[in-house]
Amino acid sequence: MNIGTTGIILLVLIALLLFGPKKLPELGRAIGRTLKEFKAGTREIIEDTEKQPESYSHVTESTEQAQKANKRLPE
Repeated sequence: MNIGTTGIILLVLIALLLFGPKKLPELGRAIGRTLKEFKAGTREIIEDTEKQPESYSHVTESTEQAQKANKRLPE
């Protein structure tokens, strides 16, 4: 899906009409901050999930042992 030059110009004109020329820089800064925080948050989540198997390996081992102990034998 390609917007093209005409589509971008139309979007800018609509934004100018809706928000006015004084609000657009504030709106742009707010969107930039939001994207920056979102990227930082996703990086933290990715780093946490990469570290998780190492730090919680003892938990998964004990869980596997508990599951084996809870298995019923055939009658």
